Formats: sequence, C-alpha cells, structure tokens
Amino acid sequence: MPEGLITVAYIVSAALFILSLRGLSNQETARRGNMFGVAGMIIAVVATVLGGQVDSMGTLILVMLFGGGIGLVVARRVAMTAMPELVAILHSFVGAAAVLVGIVSHLESGSLTGTELLIHKIEIVLGVFIGAYTFTGSVIAFLKLRGSLGGKPLTLPLRHQLNILLVLVSVLLGTWFVNGAPEEQIMYLLIIIAISGLLGIHMIMAIGGADMPVVVSMLNSYSGWAAASAGFMLSNDLLIITGALVGSSGAILSYIMCRGMHRSFISVIAGGFGVAEGTVAAVSKEDEGKEAQSISYEETADILRGAKQVIVVPGYGMAVAQAQHIVHEITENLQKRNIIIKFAIHPVAGRLPGHMNVLLAEANLPYDIIFEMDEINSVFNATDVVLVIGANDIVNPGALDDESSPIYGMPVLEVWDAKSVIVLKRSMATGYSGVGNPLYFRDNTWMLFGDAKESLNKVAALLN
Repeated sequence: MPEGLITVAYIVSAALFILSLRGLSNQETARRGNMFGVAGMIIAVVATVLGGQVDSMGTLILVMLFGGGIGLVVARRVAMTAMPELVAILHSFVGAAAVLVGIVSHLESGSLTGTELLIHKIEIVLGVFIGAYTFTGSVIAFLKLRGSLGGKPLTLPLRHQLNILLVLVSVLLGTWFVNGAPEEQIMYLLIIIAISGLLGIHMIMAIGGADMPVVVSMLNSYSGWAAASAGFMLSNDLLIITGALVGSSGAILSYIMCRGMHRSFISVIAGGFGVAEGTVAAVSKEDEGKEAQSISYEETADILRGAKQVIVVPGYGMAVAQAQHIVHEITENLQKRNIIIKFAIHPVAGRLPGHMNVLLAEANLPYDIIFEMDEINSVFNATDVVLVIGANDIVNPGALDDESSPIYGMPVLEVWDAKSVIVLKRSMATGYSGVGNPLYFRDNTWMLFGDAKESLNKVAALLN
C-alpha cells in the first residue's frame, strides 16, 4: 500500500476515534460512537497490515484471529457486574504491550545514531516505565475489584518517601541506560521495568476501595500514555494520536470523578480510605440507641402504589444482584398507574465511571427518565418515595454535616429530603468504603433487608 494512502487511512481512523469519543459522551449517541470506534480500528488495522512492514503475514493473521477469538468469547460471557474488573485487566494489556515494544525497539535500534538515537532511548525509558506501572497497577486494581484483595488501603510507613525513592532510582537508571555501554543497557532497562512494576503495585495497593472508580479512570489515562509512547517508539502517528486521545480523556474523566468525590487527584494517589467490605460500621454518637426501621414487602408495595413521584437511586448492590431488569418491570408498572418515576445517577455510583448508566441501558430503561446528580438534587423535596438500591456513600448525609467523616465534602444525592426513603440492603454492613451511613437511622427511612433482586421481585408481584 502506498505511503500516502496509509497516511490518509490513519487520518480517517483518527477522525473516527474522535467522533467515537464524542458519541460516547451521551447515552443516545453511545451506540453510534461505538460504531465509529469499530470502523476506525478496522481501517487502522488493515492499513497497518498492508503497510509493507510485515515480514510474516500468516503468523500475524493467526495471532490476530487467536486474540480476536479470545476477546469475542470474553465479551459475550462477561457479566455486567464484572465490567469494572474487565476494564482494569484490559488496561494491563496495553501496559504490557508498551513494555514489550520498548524492549524490542531497544534491541533493533542499532541503525540509529546521534541525536536520533538519544531521543529514541528516552522514548524507550518513558515507554517501559509507564507501561510497567500501568500493567502491575491494573492487575492490582483487577484483583481489588474482583474481591481477591480487600478494599482497605495498604499504608506502609514512609510510603510516600519510598515512592519518591523508586522514581529517583528509575531516573538514575534511565540516565545510565541512555549514556551507558550497549552491553549494559538491557540490564538497566530490565531493572527500570522491575522498579516501575513494583511502584505500580505499591501505589494502587495504597488506594482504598472508596477511590476505585477514580483508579479505573486513572489507569485508563495511563494506558493511553503507554500507547502513545509505543507509538513514538514505532514511529506510528496513529498510535500516538490514539494514545493521546485516550490519555487526555482519561485524565479529564479522573478529574471529574475526583470532583464528584470532593477529593484531589493527589490525595487519591497518596492513598485512599476504607475497610474490608462487609465490615459492620461503628454507630455515631448521635445515632447511639437508635435502631433502623425495617419494612415489609407489602408495606413497600403500598407506599409505592400511593406515591405520585418516585425516584430510584441505583448503586453497586443493584449490579451485584442483577436487579436492573426487575427495576424496569416495576418502572413500567408504576408508569401505568400515572406515577412519575425518575432515576438519580451519582458520578461515582458503582465501581466504574458510568456503571449504573450501562446497567440501566442494558435493561432498556428510557434515557429521558435518567438524571445526573446536579439535575435531580432539587427534586427530592417534592418526591414521595426514594428507592435506594444497594447504594451507600452516594446517599450519606454525613458527607454534608459530619466533618469527621472521611467523605465529608463529597457531593451526594440528598435523598433524605423526600417524604419517605426505602433502602434495599442485605444487612447493616458497610459498603466498599467502610463508612457508616446515618441515613439508615433517620425517621423517614426504612430498611428492606435481603437480596435486591429477590426483594424487588416480591414487591413487583404485589404491585401486579
């Protein structure tokens, strides 16, 4: 394929990737955005394969079919509840690819000289450092999201000083790599990879469960920069552009997520907060002696039947119970009774940015009844019933009035302003962050204990 045609193909692919990001910013255009992304990737792969730099076409096609087959099987089998950990482990592949590209680029850089060789060596150091950090950090995030590792942050003594020391040692080794003898350079490169991998493990281990949505978007950004660095090493303009798009969009998303949690990006990196999931929270002094009010399925159905407006607040508990489809059924039932029903989405609900939106879209709930926090907070005081399904921190009044709370200052859904609040939970145990919630002890709050899907199925049967 002529070089000019390859350049045109890359430009078209880059434009399609930009249109894909634009489409994914809105629920109504998300499907179209996905199609733009798929089309852009197909064009990019075909142009690269036919670019004349492939020595063994048969091997390449075999590897692509094998990898694509694995991706197809995983995409079909993965449950929506497992999406956060799937995204995390996919980020690790990008980091591993950047490391491998860096090693191969170093081994094949013998034809470069002078300033060109110097710049290439710097590209290699940055690429393998970012790639190794992304790889190990993403693996740790995957294990935390999967539940194989606890949500409590690992806070070693002098951990910040240790991180700085590891970075400084990597810079020193990078200098030796750039200026060292050829026979020693591969050793320096491998040590940099090992140190960066260790840094990724330590940094993500120190981030608590409550900050995991930010971690996912942060690693998304890192994977983009790793891809961009691989593009520099391979002199591939499209890979540079694509990596920069992913890296910058991930960074912007991380900023939005941090703002949604009222935490700075530095405070997230420095170490989060939380305990092992399922820990029973300590009761505050104000709530000592109070007992949470429980409610039955029959009473829940009666309250919903008599309401004029209902707001549903989904959380990770809905994802775990896979209750989104029965929620859709209840929504249709209430709408037939001319009851207004809306959904309130917090920016950090679930374990992944947009996690709840994806679940509701899977259940075919209409987009026009789904509202972001800023749009719906003023509506709670005119609402008869709020149904909180497996959400914790995002409906915690302590974020507004308890200065001792770790989540103080975090914008939350002010559900307690409604006439009645019904919370669906398995027990009074805490969620991923380990922060107690005084909402459960308020006079207008009732607890419907049990599996969310099972509970809502019984409520739906009573509504029919």
